[in-house]
Amino acid sequence: MAWWCWPLPLIGAALLAAEVHMGYPGVRAWLPYVILLPLAALLLLGFGRLKIRITGGDRPELWVGEAHLPVRHIGAVEVIGTGARRRTLGPELDPAAFVVNRGWIPTLVRVEVTDQDDPTPYWLFSTRHPERVAALLRDIRPPLHPDTPETPSTGN
Repeated sequence: MAWWCWPLPLIGAALLAAEVHMGYPGVRAWLPYVILLPLAALLLLGFGRLKIRITGGDRPELWVGEAHLPVRHIGAVEVIGTGARRRTLGPELDPAAFVVNRGWIPTLVRVEVTDQDDPTPYWLFSTRHPERVAALLRDIRPPLHPDTPETPSTGN
């Protein structure tokens, strides 16, 4: 999570601890600080984490958080740089797309879904290592049809 997201929740936890501190003497005075400040930090870490992984085996899958997509249903893979991010998340965004956007990460990966039974046209998710994720997906997915060109990277 970006650094600018941290101060307000930590200040809120400190103010809540101070509120309890003013009402109780002794151990109960410092205990809220010991509990609430680390708890706020752990919650912020948990909210900012998203695990993106590609599993192996006979049925490999792309996992973004709790959602998963079998690799056999992956089509074109595109890296969206900072220059095209606003347009991709704005006027060009399909409402049926699966989107996981973390605003403090400037790059996205767009993965076409080729499953005819899936109403989701593509997945769009933010990652700090888009080139590495895209290269892995391109290496393990089924080959594209010759008449379907790979979408070039859009970057800044």
